[in-house]
Amino acid sequence: MKDFPLFTTENGAASLILKEIPYRSEAYIILRDTQSPEALLRECADFCRACGAEKLYASGHPVVEGYPFHTAMLEMRGIPNIQEAWIQNLFPVTDNTVARWREIYNSAFACVHNAATQEARDEKEILKGGAYYIHHRGELLGIGWLREDTIEAIAAVKPGAGKQVLHSLCSVCPGVPLRLEVASENHRAIALYEKIGFVTVKELSRWYRIEK
Repeated sequence: MKDFPLFTTENGAASLILKEIPYRSEAYIILRDTQSPEALLRECADFCRACGAEKLYASGHPVVEGYPFHTAMLEMRGIPNIQEAWIQNLFPVTDNTVARWREIYNSAFACVHNAATQEARDEKEILKGGAYYIHHRGELLGIGWLREDTIEAIAAVKPGAGKQVLHSLCSVCPGVPLRLEVASENHRAIALYEKIGFVTVKELSRWYRIEK
């Protein structure tokens, strides 16, 4: 489903993220420029529901703070303290394996707040580089995606393998400062990142659940 980077009405402008409606029945509203935020929010919510959204989340204006808090997106940075004992084998994603990588990603992130579903059209971006399978003696431990200085994704397939997957992915750029984004409710992931040397540097956005 098509997103609307700029959704305009007589009450102002907003961005609508509708991509997740077919997968999670979710839509996201970012209020941009408005003198009538309540009216604009209602219009955006009505449009999203008409597109099939059952769950709505909004940010970008103090008016949304009157709704129940959903999550905050945090930016973490650090120079990972990589432990060689935890580094496993990395295999770059290829044309023949990208569909499987995307399937694993979507399964792992299905219950993660504000995670974006990877569609077939996203495979071209994934194949540009930095996406890996992490194995140990032929067993799949998980997947990761490191693009330039940003960890785009990390997911363990084998229970308890998160540390191995994270250390292995970070070993691609030893000694390099890295960044990532994580939902504030993802406590296990935050704890794992902190153990390897990441710290929260700022809150990027706060999202609220819009109810009728």
